Order: sequence, then C-alpha cells, then structure tokens
Amino acid sequence: MRSNVKKLTEKEAQIMSMLWEHGPMFVREMLEHYDEPRPHFNTVSTTVRILEDKGYVSHESVGSSHRYFAVAQASEFRGRSLAQVVKSYFNNSYASAVSALVEEEKISVEELRRIIDMVERKNG
Repeated sequence: MRSNVKKLTEKEAQIMSMLWEHGPMFVREMLEHYDEPRPHFNTVSTTVRILEDKGYVSHESVGSSHRYFAVAQASEFRGRSLAQVVKSYFNNSYASAVSALVEEEKISVEELRRIIDMVERKNG
C-alpha cells in the first residue's frame, strides 16, 4: 500500500466505489448511480477532478467528453479504512470491533470460527 494514500471524503469514496464496481464512466453515467436527490452534475464533476488531481482517477477523451476510470486499487484503501473505523469507533481495539459484529448479529459464531480456522492455517 502506498504510504502517501490520502483519506477519501465520503463523496470521493462513493465515486471510487462506483468506478471500482462499474468500470469507466462519464460523469452523466455516475449520476445515474446516485439515489434521489442526486447531486448536481458540476458537483460530481468537481469531485472526480479532485480524485484525478490526487492520482486516484484518470480519464480518456471520447469526443469532447471524458470517461473516467480508477487508477488506484480498492485494496489500497480497504485496510486503511478499516483501521480508521476501528480507531474512531472501537478505541483502536479490533477485538471490540469483532465483538460488536457478533453482538449485532452481523457475523455468526460459525463464520467467526471459519475466520479463526483460516488465520490458524495461514499462520500454522
């Protein structure tokens, strides 16, 4: 992972997720993936250009328009995002985060056992 990976704003993360999931898109196509009320075209366009300035997105010219695509990989952000959530909401305790998932029934005890087995096999 790049050491200089900058934190994404919520708007930037939403656009990156769209590009990772759906591939290259024009801004007008991105707008179709938003729930109502959709943001203004210029708002999305500005956010995409900010992502491009950060080096996470690039574009190809198609006629007089730009089709944008992700340059950064989702894996570059996944671990960092999880670490931020654990730090912010679980006092930097991964055990507390997993415990909350079990308590809120977001993960079953059986799934947790499978994860433990995977970790033991990996480290064994």
